[in-house]
Amino acid sequence: MAGALMLDHVSITVSDLARAARFYDSVMAALRVPCVWREPDAIGYGTRNSAEDDSHTYLTIRATGAPIHADRRHWCFRAPDRAAVDAFHTTGLAHGGADDGAPGLRAHYHNHYYAAFLCDPDGNRIEAVYHRAR
Repeated sequence: MAGALMLDHVSITVSDLARAARFYDSVMAALRVPCVWREPDAIGYGTRNSAEDDSHTYLTIRATGAPIHADRRHWCFRAPDRAAVDAFHTTGLAHGGADDGAPGLRAHYHNHYYAAFLCDPDGNRIEAVYHRAR
């Protein structure tokens, strides 16, 4: 199954959905991932898979109503280009995120690994990466 997408969907839990929405709406828009639904306790981004097309990944941001213990969980999102990685980082900082690694090459992964790291307002660690040469 080489080359297949490994994850179908994931959920990230947050303590305050309104605060998280401002952050995730901005970083997902920077990565060109649409918000596709909202409910009082959750927000969905991306495209759900179907029997006709299973080539997608889907993200849910789900409110817990309780404090989050940020225990170094990490989610990495693919970016469509390096500019999107830069925008992810800039807009995430502007919408309540904390810097966890500025945009740049991470040659210890491979020569073209271009990534940025943020912590969301609850301390969840997220990353955007672009793998290809400029």
